[in-house]
Formats: sequence, C-alpha cells, structure tokens
Amino acid sequence: MRLSHLVTKTKKASGEQDPSRNAALLTKAGYIQRLMSGAYSYLPLGLKVLNNIETIIREEMNALGAQEILMPALQPREIWEKTGRWDKIDVLYTLKGAGDADLALGPTHEEVVTPLLSSFLKSHRDLPAAVYQIQTKYRNEARAKAGLLRGREFRMKDLYSFHLTQDDLDEFYNRTIEAYLNVYRRCGLGDITYLTYATGGAFSKYSHEFQTITSSGEDIIYKLKSTNVAINKELVEDIDALRDIIPDFNGQLADYVDEYRAIEVGNIFKLGTRFSDAFSADVTHADGKNYPLIMGCYGIGSSRIMGTIAEALSDDRGLIWPDEVAPFKVHLVSLCHEEWEIEQANTIYERLIKSGISVLYDDRMDVRAGEKFSDADLLGMPRRVVVSSKTLESNSIEFKPRNDPGALLLTLENLENILLDPT
Repeated sequence: MRLSHLVTKTKKASGEQDPSRNAALLTKAGYIQRLMSGAYSYLPLGLKVLNNIETIIREEMNALGAQEILMPALQPREIWEKTGRWDKIDVLYTLKGAGDADLALGPTHEEVVTPLLSSFLKSHRDLPAAVYQIQTKYRNEARAKAGLLRGREFRMKDLYSFHLTQDDLDEFYNRTIEAYLNVYRRCGLGDITYLTYATGGAFSKYSHEFQTITSSGEDIIYKLKSTNVAINKELVEDIDALRDIIPDFNGQLADYVDEYRAIEVGNIFKLGTRFSDAFSADVTHADGKNYPLIMGCYGIGSSRIMGTIAEALSDDRGLIWPDEVAPFKVHLVSLCHEEWEIEQANTIYERLIKSGISVLYDDRMDVRAGEKFSDADLLGMPRRVVVSSKTLESNSIEFKPRNDPGALLLTLENLENILLDPT
C-alpha cells in the first residue's frame, strides 16, 4: 500500500472528545473515526487490524473444534421473555418492528443459540458440540466511554458449548482457557494478561475473566504472587471463594497478592442448564431418559482487544502493533528526490511485496523527513525501513524495529532474511 494512495491521513490532534488514550491515538493515526458516543467507523488501516485480531480468534476457536456460524442480531421479544431477561438487562436495545412487534438488538446470543442448537442435538451421540460467531453487538450503555473499550456498538466473538455431563463441560472449559491465552499471546498481550476469578452472578459460584494490566484500566485486580492468576476486586469479600482460590488463606489478602489496574478483554461462564431449561433443550442419554443440555458460554471482544493494545503497548510517539496484529509488517520510508533514487526505492518496495512481505510505503513527495518519521512512529508498524540517497550510495537500507532506540544498516538481502524469518 502506497501511503500517497491511502484515503485517510494522520492528524496533528485527534479532536477526539473521549479522553481515553486508545481513542485519541487511533483517531489521530487514522485508524478509526467517531460517529457518535460509543460508535466508531473502522478506516482502512483500522479494519486491517480488526480483521487480523479476528483471524487469530477464529483460528484458535477452530483449533478447539468449534464450528463458526452467524446468528441474527435482530431478535424477537418472545425468546427473551422465555429466559426472563427482557426487562432485566438494562443495556438491551429495544425497538418496534412492523406490526408493532417488539424486537431487540442482540448484546449476546444465549436466547438464540440454545433453541437453534437444540433443534439438531437430540441424542447423547450428538455431544459435545460447540459453535461460535464473530459479530457486531449492541448495548445501550448509559455512558459509553473509553473509545473502543466501552461502546454501544462493538465487535465480539461469542462461543457456546453443549455437553452431556459436567465433567465434559469442565474439560472443554479448561481447554478454552488455554485457547484464550493463546489469543492474547498472539495479540502481543500475553505477558500482561491474566486469568481472573470474578463473581459468577446468576450462573455459577464464580466465573473467569481475562484482564490485561494497564494504568488506564477501569477494573482493579489482585494478582496472586508468583502466578498467572488474579482475583477481581468485586470478589474479595467472598471469603469462601477466596479460600477456594488460595487454600492457605490467612485472612490478610495483601500477603498473597499485588494490586493492579486492568482492562477486561474476555470472560467465560459455566451456564449449567439455565438456558436449556428455559427452552426445554434436552437430549436422550444412553439410559433412554431425557436430560437438559449442560452449557458454557465464552466471550471475547475483538474491538476491545484492539483498544487494549493501543492503551497498553503504545508510547509517547504513537502506536506499537505486534506482528500478527499490525496492518503491515514494514513501514518503508522514502527520502529520495532524484529520479534514479525514486526508481530504486520503488524497486525495493516491489521486491519486498514479491517476497510476500506486507509493506506500507511512504512515497509522498511533498512531506518532509521529520513528518514522515513522526507518522511512522504514530502509525506503529513493527519495523521501519528508510531508503535515502545516503543509504543507496552505500548499497544499504536503514532498518529499525518500532520499539528499539537504534537503527541498523543492512543489505536488501539481509533485510529480506530478517523479515521472512524474524526469529
């Protein structure tokens, strides 16, 4: 992609009304644009990032053996009344359809997926089963804020699993934890994201969240020392639950944990038969009797991950995208002015593309070097490559990883070797 052809441009100031770091950086860099509070357009570079995150999620869900589907966002009132949630979910968007029909825009899909799958799952031989979707969700947040972290319209992957026994649910649930941790690792958040115990609400004694540590986080978590496990602050008053998590708990939480601010980037629940009971979703067991499906649900916000990366991994110069998430692997900056130099820079760009390396090429002729370097830092590609009259004279290219202070002079062949095999 030539930067001169990109329909969007960077801004000197974001103009973003939301004070959050992710909204300001992503808007300034031209990744997103606010339409109204809680609703953003994804611009070409931003959509590439979002698609890359969702590709990672999709691959990890497929590896679990889950099958992808797509369910309607528009849902009838009747299914929500079956579970008693029509009047209980305060963020539910409701609207009137033709014939005065009461409808909702889906914030989640338990009410849709349970009767859907139960129409196919009739026998114990059909289990276990798991389906997921990646979809735009809607929640009528009273105070939508924090950019992509708390929106009224957002992207989410929701996975639902169906089981014959509690042991089978437990086994799949534990494998899902590992799949989620793989997602965060591949998105560059693995070292700062922790499995976190949280209150279970109406579904179970406790649930699990995945929390990413960052100073701008809305949540407070207590990370157990020398482990990768944490406890949400909302859970700490439940002494019995604390003793489940910390077997030798002496009543002094500070002896066991360190406190951090964090952003929730996923949550998982063991639903049991809460929804299968509401829809009479049962299967015939080997003994010939019918029993309700045992269910689990697993949510992960792809747009929230994008916002979290911007919050947690950026610096004072701009964004820093991890390899698998970045819209392009390389930001090629041309400082060439003579015709022969420009031809050389174009040749280098084309050669990198033919090698299978994705490149954002700053070929703009009317922009000074300092502005090009500032834009490269703001846009946040993992690596910057500079071509100039100086480098061409020495048959070399200046190479600099985004988060490294120094640059190297490399031959084009060495550069290709590094880019094709970063390890």
